[in-house]
Amino acid sequence: MTIGIGGSTAAIELEKIQNRTQDVQPIQLEEYLERIKKATGLMKELSVQALYLNAGTNLYYFTGTKWNASERMVGALLFDDGSLEYIVPKFEEGTFKKYMKVQANINCWEEHESPYVLFGKLLNDRNSEYGRIAVDESAPYFLVDGVSKANTSHAFINAQEITAACRMQKSKNEIAIIQKAKDITMEVQRAAAKILRPGITVDEVVDFINKAHIKAGIPSGSYFCIVLFADDTQYPHGVSVPQPLKENDAVIVDTGCRLEGYLSDITRSYAYGTPSEEYRTIWNLEQKVQFAAFEAANIDASCGSVDDAARKTLAEAGLSPDYDLPGLPHRVGHGTGLDIHEFPYLVRGSEIKLQEGMVVSNEPMICIPGKFGIRHEDHFYMTENGAKWFTEPMHSVDNPFGY
Repeated sequence: MTIGIGGSTAAIELEKIQNRTQDVQPIQLEEYLERIKKATGLMKELSVQALYLNAGTNLYYFTGTKWNASERMVGALLFDDGSLEYIVPKFEEGTFKKYMKVQANINCWEEHESPYVLFGKLLNDRNSEYGRIAVDESAPYFLVDGVSKANTSHAFINAQEITAACRMQKSKNEIAIIQKAKDITMEVQRAAAKILRPGITVDEVVDFINKAHIKAGIPSGSYFCIVLFADDTQYPHGVSVPQPLKENDAVIVDTGCRLEGYLSDITRSYAYGTPSEEYRTIWNLEQKVQFAAFEAANIDASCGSVDDAARKTLAEAGLSPDYDLPGLPHRVGHGTGLDIHEFPYLVRGSEIKLQEGMVVSNEPMICIPGKFGIRHEDHFYMTENGAKWFTEPMHSVDNPFGY
């Protein structure tokens, strides 16, 4: 029997979990102001007069204002002098003030009025009648279409070069929050492995993982959860009708939580019972590939070169160096922060250089068609001396959690 897998119950494991969030330090106003300062510096380098931040992740990242995107325009114009102008429906003004962290003017539009005209007026009031305006890359098409048609004298560009450049490099406080979220999810992963038994359903495990995250201090529970057994594990993001667990099945558990806006994301693969020789061989190869990617993650190395290192190791073992199966069907990793997937991406051809503060996943999944898949997913962050794991990678096929 694989060490640390099975042998307990949901009730016993939930009882052991305690709140681990009491010492978390939220992002402070000073950090939001530093982010704005960095963005305006990039804006000046790119000759951008104003940056539009739409409701959602970018508005939250730069201003601390939590507001979900909808069919109504809610956002902020950041000008290259560092000043902000919020754009908000008039009937939401009172509510918006309660969420606003960085104080600035709130410019309102009534239901029968065009927010896109108001957008243009704010630009023109700043003598930006013919300027380059960067628009949030996550803004929906209807908004970009409305703004551009109502303001034809402006040149609109994608804001990603500014927003991603700021968000890719995390501060010490951001990394500390992410570390805490990962510690919580790692504890939940260990507990979930212990409750497995023949006949347990995916829904039962998912429900336990959600409750365990809540018990550990995450009121919203799991941000997501993928649980797969047997040959279902060959499908990276799950199946429509999952099967219950059987003796000696392959298992994948991929889950995470949100803490102070920041996300964890950890995958564990192991066998319930006794792994087959083929499973053991591929499990060990997966570990070797993950370590190869980690070792290639050096300061100033390109993100593409990390993906290349993983695929080279696969090719040396006789699997495809590309995306063919059996092999690795997707990129090696993705950035994580306020979004579960964000820049930078460890993918072939990416010339983005790894820099201090970048946070990325390392998950070179190996899929064996008709049999199983194995994904070891841990994240690392870049220090001045190179990559550092948030969580300790899987130990061995017989003792995956290193007990």
